[in-house]
Amino acid sequence: MTIGGVNNLSTLNSTQKAMQTSMAKIASGNKFPSAANGPAEYGILQRMYSNAGAISQSNANTQTASSMLKTASGATEDIVNSLSSLREKLIQAGNGTNGASDLATLQKSVDETVATIDQSAANATYNGKQLLDGSQSITVAGADGYENVALGNMSSQGLGLTDGKGNTTFDLKESGGIAAALEKVDAALDSALNQSASLGAVEQGMEYQSANYTTQETSLYDSASTMGDTDIAAEVTKLRSAEVQNQFALHAMNLQNHNRASVLSLLG
Repeated sequence: MTIGGVNNLSTLNSTQKAMQTSMAKIASGNKFPSAANGPAEYGILQRMYSNAGAISQSNANTQTASSMLKTASGATEDIVNSLSSLREKLIQAGNGTNGASDLATLQKSVDETVATIDQSAANATYNGKQLLDGSQSITVAGADGYENVALGNMSSQGLGLTDGKGNTTFDLKESGGIAAALEKVDAALDSALNQSASLGAVEQGMEYQSANYTTQETSLYDSASTMGDTDIAAEVTKLRSAEVQNQFALHAMNLQNHNRASVLSLLG
């Protein structure tokens, strides 16, 4: 093969490689679609995308956990309202103007309110999990580690308002019984308010964390885009230039082959 033939073949191989590289960059939209296009840059980009994916999942975990906590928080607020109502009924029952029938009516109302507390606790479910029976501790997995959120037992039994059989331990027929009932309700109200405050604080923290994750994810993708996104217009120009050079190289090789064949024919 002549020197011209070697040059034409080298040009053909070079232009074809350039065309393949440009087409890969255009198709993927990435300057570094593989490590062959830049090992260091490719590694950095892949790490960025991996970190962004982890942060995105962390954000999703935080938002899901926040939704679960909102369910628990809403039920706890209902229980706080029921306990406040229960306290008012007990104070009303302690008034000396009540007759036996009045106390019986109030006793029934107290029992119904306690049942409402159990209903609120039982209805606090998320993805099949009972949230307020004292069995749950929510684990929130994030890019920076794990956070555990304990949920208390907000049932009437867990709050000390009923016995092991679910019966109220309040006796409104005697003033001493009403005073004891008020102590139990006050303690239960303190527990429910503490639970509500704790849930509110955790929810607020998760909202801040979610906003922080969103900012981190956006920053990572912006950085990756700046570093790795292909300038499509510039790459198309390179592709067209490589295609033209490839055509010239092919034409030169075809012409050379034709001339060689003509010479051999004359010699023959």
